[in-house]
Amino acid sequence: MNLEQLFIQYKENSISGRYLTLDHIQPLLDKLNTDNQVQVIGKSVLGEPIYSYQIGKGKTRVYLWSQMHGNESTTTKALFDFINLLNDNTDLAKQLLSTFTFYAIPILNPDGARLYTRANANEIDLNRDSQNLTQPESNVLREVFETFKPDFCFNLHDQRTIFGAGTTGKPATVSFLAPSYNEERDVNDVRQKAINIIAGINEELQKYIPGQVGRFDDSFNINCIGDTFQFLGAPTILFEAGHYPGDYEREITRKYIFFALILSFKLISENDLVDNRFGEYLNISQNNVVFYDFMYKNVKINYDGIEIITNFVAQYKEELIENKIHFNAYIVEVGELENYFGHYEYDAKGAEYSDDFQNFPKTGQKANFYLNKNVKFVNGLIKS
Repeated sequence: MNLEQLFIQYKENSISGRYLTLDHIQPLLDKLNTDNQVQVIGKSVLGEPIYSYQIGKGKTRVYLWSQMHGNESTTTKALFDFINLLNDNTDLAKQLLSTFTFYAIPILNPDGARLYTRANANEIDLNRDSQNLTQPESNVLREVFETFKPDFCFNLHDQRTIFGAGTTGKPATVSFLAPSYNEERDVNDVRQKAINIIAGINEELQKYIPGQVGRFDDSFNINCIGDTFQFLGAPTILFEAGHYPGDYEREITRKYIFFALILSFKLISENDLVDNRFGEYLNISQNNVVFYDFMYKNVKINYDGIEIITNFVAQYKEELIENKIHFNAYIVEVGELENYFGHYEYDAKGAEYSDDFQNFPKTGQKANFYLNKNVKFVNGLIKS
């Protein structure tokens, strides 16, 4: 199976970038709805429709949802790429549709998607509402779980650029988790299935992004949807789409999420889940907060007449302006910053810092500055 070729063939080119709302996917849903496969299954806080898409007649029932956090759109793009594959009349598509019944909610939090926020319109994190079920979107997700009775759940998210795979200096381009179902983080048959799938995905992804697969923290929180569904007996896998070098629009990461979806269903359909692969799962590097978007090393700072050589870092804020995401870099910390990395690193070699206001980098200000008054940085990067 040539995963690269499959991605080229089935990538949904009408959607791209980080800002993805119902407006962007509505034409795709309309095109897919040839025989009532698309349904409105609820409404958001602000009255936006929440759509489902169902395809396949297999006995293994798979439940997938994305954009539970409205500003986490990479997995939605990959989900539509995968849906395109399912709708092609190939042997692979036929095999998948005869083995599985897929039930997808492509944007669970349409208000958050439009506002480009993690939370919904009531400023509630839906991934902390699985027990109290205070929000309409949370209730939709739970009601489908109860009626569809999935054999597997796929909880599809994005993670921030701050995460690395272990402490190797490589970003966690994709991360996974088999959530715990109890405080002790025990492994029962349900969780074991999720663990085995992740171990199988990782084995293949290492061929494409060696050292860039992470394992998310498995501390138990029953308020999280993955922990709840695992507790209720449905093997659940958390997908986290992370950073690939230079890929702030997450178009490369999107490809590896697409790969991971295909690999998941290949493993399940081949019933390749009988072995205990817990050791392999634990060998996946733990997600660690070790990255900043920008790191500037060995910078001379003159502060009240005292000169020091130090480092400082900047981070992008993703700001929605006129329906477009702008990546604006702000200084966030000054210091030695040992054991941290930058996705972009610059060695100043003792060059002196200055900006339009002062002679030292101040946290919270935009990353616009000079080194030795002749190298100009604008929004974090050297201005050519």
